[in-house]
Amino acid sequence: MSHSYEADTLLGRIVNEIEETAIALILGLMTILTFINVVLRYGFNTGIIWGLEAVTFLFAWLVLFGVSYAVKVTAHLGVDALINLFSPPVRRAFALVAAAVCISYAFLVFKGAWDYWAPFAGFDATSGRWFPTGFENSRDQAWYEVVDMPMPEWLRWIEPIFNEGEEYEKIPRFIPYAMLPFGMALLLFRFVQATIRLLKGQATSLIVSHEAEDEVEAVKHMNAGN
Repeated sequence: MSHSYEADTLLGRIVNEIEETAIALILGLMTILTFINVVLRYGFNTGIIWGLEAVTFLFAWLVLFGVSYAVKVTAHLGVDALINLFSPPVRRAFALVAAAVCISYAFLVFKGAWDYWAPFAGFDATSGRWFPTGFENSRDQAWYEVVDMPMPEWLRWIEPIFNEGEEYEKIPRFIPYAMLPFGMALLLFRFVQATIRLLKGQATSLIVSHEAEDEVEAVKHMNAGN
């Protein structure tokens, strides 16, 4: 069964709060928006025009938060049938190699996420194919807007910063797209945390324990009692 752990640093506790609060809020907002749209559609033959787009973005955010959260609670699945044939020291070495691969992967995806998002915010993408070697000018796309979600008045202060004072009719794309680099940064942070736990001997694997086997054993005990 997957398990959680208590963060032993201030940064870890802050990230925990961000993830858990964001996941709860996103689930709540998705449910409320969908429910309201269903009632309006079937009860009053109308609806919130931007509701579907908002739920789509929220779902994407939920997935990206969930990826890093699943690393924290070791909920990602993996196959360790071959690894378990080896002795504990060898299994630990394999786990550390896997952790190094995961960190490298998360770093590369974080770089790609930043390079994709940066132009939408008017920032520079990184240079270098695999690892950032600096920054290079990229086409400013900060004026790009989403399709349906209207620009709220309380966000007008960003217009002089990102759109040269021009008004946004819809929310600029860099706002919902910002979850891409943020989510990948969280994933990288979680893999680093998991690697530290492996080095300290607080964990033996990056993947979930044998949940299916545990359930089979539980049913077996129940049947034995009948």
